[in-house]
Amino acid sequence: MKSKRVLSIFGTRPEAIKMAPVVIELQRSEYIDSRVCITAQHREMLDQVLKIFQITPDIDLNLMVPDQSLAEISSAIFSNLDAVLMDIKPDWILVQGDTTTVMTASILGYYHRIKVGHIEAGLRSGDKWQPFPEEINRKIASAVADFHFAPTEWSRQNLLREGIAENIIQVTGNPVIDALHYVASTPVPKEASEIFIQIGMPKEREESEPRLILVTAHRRENFGQPLENICKALLGLAEKYGETVRIVYTVHLNPNVQEPVYRNLEGLPNITLLPPLDYQPLVHLMKRAYIVLTDSGGLQEEAPDLGIPVLVMREVTERPEGVEAGTVKVVGTNSEKIIQETSLLLDDPTVYSEMARAVNPYGDGHAAERIVKTLLDV
Repeated sequence: MKSKRVLSIFGTRPEAIKMAPVVIELQRSEYIDSRVCITAQHREMLDQVLKIFQITPDIDLNLMVPDQSLAEISSAIFSNLDAVLMDIKPDWILVQGDTTTVMTASILGYYHRIKVGHIEAGLRSGDKWQPFPEEINRKIASAVADFHFAPTEWSRQNLLREGIAENIIQVTGNPVIDALHYVASTPVPKEASEIFIQIGMPKEREESEPRLILVTAHRRENFGQPLENICKALLGLAEKYGETVRIVYTVHLNPNVQEPVYRNLEGLPNITLLPPLDYQPLVHLMKRAYIVLTDSGGLQEEAPDLGIPVLVMREVTERPEGVEAGTVKVVGTNSEKIIQETSLLLDDPTVYSEMARAVNPYGDGHAAERIVKTLLDV
């Protein structure tokens, strides 16, 4: 007999990637009535992940509107999700991370006196403006959550310092590693093979192949001059290393990212600009990468598991475990600094090896199992 009704709520691709292993584990349990609601805060990129993990939402709010403001998406989620909660009446809501969907769903759960479980709880940068608006979103979720699934001991300590009771926190690891292990074990998809051909690399890894630098940069706090600086750094690296490197930048659909990136980088022979990739080809592209340059949170966790050094193009990171472990280095958005740190990895095999061989602190691929077991035991 089903003993708990659990509603998993998410809206963006990163949330879907990290929630997918949890949703699958919930569906396996004979004691849980599992439901899924998506806000579709990101539409196309979210659908890609749902297809990979064969997840069909029970409720699709389909709230994506091009270039909508944070106030507009928050308002839409509040008004539409409110009716869903009244209809389904879950015992638990599960949210993941620090998006606008997480913040609004958590508050609505509180309004309806529904228990809220927060996955990837306890991340903190210490600066409410970086990342914006994620730092405040996750703090709001922490304020109302009834149970906190912390990915690491560092995250747990953050929660304890904020007065969260020890008995409602558990270190589970991050389910993004569960998802990564699954997708990395699948055959190389056609989309990834076509990208390798497009950038002049062999389909299978060869010792003499050009070194691939995978780039993502789309954070709101990097809009404007910081993104211009990142583009300038990529231009400098392309000129410095020529045909010995391939720079592949998967460009977010936001116009604030598209315009400066294509204006600065389009048409260069060793820089390839791609639209956002499905998660599966992205993982297989990442497996071939030599270095990852990113302002994304997820790649800071995923690339180290594949033995790939990560340079974070932000001023602060809420994931210092990777920095402490030596798998990640924060380099900011100064052009010269990005070129300097990337060149060090390209030119010095000893420095590269030290970062590539460091141990990933974010989990062992069994986080979803721990989360569902804990949910049953609470």
